[in-house]
Amino acid sequence: MSAKNSPNGDKPCAICPQSPLNRNLNLLLNLFILFLLLLSTVLIHAADDSTPSFSSNKTSTFVIVHDPAAVDAFRPRADKVRAMVNCGITNLTGTKTIREAWRSIITTQDVIGIKIFSTPGPNSGTRPAVVAAVVEGLLAGGIPAKHIIVWDRYLSDLKLAGFSDLSKRYGIRLAGSAQPGYDPRVSYDTAFLGTPVWGDLEFGKSGEGIGRRSYVSKLLTREITKIINITPLLNHNGASVSGNLYGLAMGSVDNVGRFESDADRLATAVPEIYAMTNLSDHVVLNITDALICQYEGGEKGLLHYSATLNEIRFSRDPVALDVLSLDELQRQRKATEAPAVKANLDLYRNAALLELGLDDLKKIKIQRIELNP
Repeated sequence: MSAKNSPNGDKPCAICPQSPLNRNLNLLLNLFILFLLLLSTVLIHAADDSTPSFSSNKTSTFVIVHDPAAVDAFRPRADKVRAMVNCGITNLTGTKTIREAWRSIITTQDVIGIKIFSTPGPNSGTRPAVVAAVVEGLLAGGIPAKHIIVWDRYLSDLKLAGFSDLSKRYGIRLAGSAQPGYDPRVSYDTAFLGTPVWGDLEFGKSGEGIGRRSYVSKLLTREITKIINITPLLNHNGASVSGNLYGLAMGSVDNVGRFESDADRLATAVPEIYAMTNLSDHVVLNITDALICQYEGGEKGLLHYSATLNEIRFSRDPVALDVLSLDELQRQRKATEAPAVKANLDLYRNAALLELGLDDLKKIKIQRIELNP
């Protein structure tokens, strides 16, 4: 554009393509757009690195620690169990000391909820010796005793399973998730209607939609910041194993009767409840207490349907850990010629689809450690 065609008649227009000012503005605009593109790429990769994901190409790692002398006449030996837990957590985290291992997954500001399965009692449920070893490790890691809570659905089950002595010994707290009540702001909604029982948030209420929600315990929404799952290697008639997925999901919400009576409903509800942010996002470690494997009996302690394995298993992947337990239960049934049981594999496939972990044993990397062979 010539000067006579410019608005001012004596100099190029600032908004014309040939204008030096316009070229500078265009350059700055292009640089700004490039900066935004680079920034978005960095943020996307950062989010990918920080968010746990179990894609089809990923493998899950866990550690199995075995000590042939860990159990004597179905009674765990505390010193052996302590060494097994210390060995497992340091190898899983790739650290040299117990303090470093625990501090790599938790902080001193966290409130640690150790979720156990206590209904079958001290012999067939989560064993107090295993929990004691974990508590000692947390204390060694600098976690205040008042920040450690051992919990299950009912406080009465915890006491009957022998955890009162553990609470007194270490100054930690026992809690039932049903006791503080349930958070009306956080729930799992499904079309499966249930009849709320005493203690459920909607008990005694009537109206449209009553019974279709399961509310999360206030223990999880308002107190606990990190969860350590410790479950026994124990069969379950509906979920196939009373493992990490089933134990945490069904122990954290109310109105669960509508799922417990139907294996198909469990296969849908358990993974979806576990996937809720107040649960899965807070889980930092899963442990299978495989000192003893009970392959029949469900929530009843039946040691005559049990085999001593002398193992404790550690992983960040709850699905892989549970699938390995399913495989072990089938092996023990076959070895004792017990009736075969069809596993509820849909539950674990659904959990894998939700990217909670891997259900393919071929993609599970096992580090097996022998103590005192």
